[in-house]
Amino acid sequence: MTGQQLFLLFFIFEQADAGNICRKFMTMALFIIALLITVGGFSLYVYNRLVRLSNYVEEAWSGIDVQLRKRHDLIPLLVSTVQGYAGHEKKLLEAITSLRVQGMSASGVRESEKAEVELSKALGKLFVVIENYPELKASQNFLELQRDISRVENDLQKARRYYNGTVRNYNILVGQFPSSLVAKATDHHPREFFDIGDESERAVPGFKILNE
Repeated sequence: MTGQQLFLLFFIFEQADAGNICRKFMTMALFIIALLITVGGFSLYVYNRLVRLSNYVEEAWSGIDVQLRKRHDLIPLLVSTVQGYAGHEKKLLEAITSLRVQGMSASGVRESEKAEVELSKALGKLFVVIENYPELKASQNFLELQRDISRVENDLQKARRYYNGTVRNYNILVGQFPSSLVAKATDHHPREFFDIGDESERAVPGFKILNE
């Protein structure tokens, strides 16, 4: 074999190796591009879901806020009505009024929950005391007010369940892998539940009787 033939054979091998390297490089580049597109698409999908669920949580909390305002609006009417028949319960009525103010000034889910639980306990004590005042129980104004309070409590429990359901769905997405990576990168954090239902039902038997 002559030198020229050897050179030609070497050149062919070199070209083949270069072609293989080029094909490997293109394959790797396409793989990286496909991976980036997949990761980017997934991240965008998760981010949009986080935003949507976060909006649902805010919407659900606004529903609770509406019911809490209605609840707070009824408290002065209840206190005024009870005072006309049970003036000796001044200390309890003042406590209820004070707790109402705390509930109205509470900021955030945890503060609102704490204030409303204490208010429910105080209302429970009041409804127990009312059992000792048959004239008050028979008053038309009180009966109508009691129905209004019961209706608000029912609506509040429905709003609470809806809110906690949306928070649960949101927190699952925030906490589970790999969506948790997107949540952390976009500053999405777990939200707090609003749990006053059981305490309210135990503390305010008057509401429970009307619900049956």
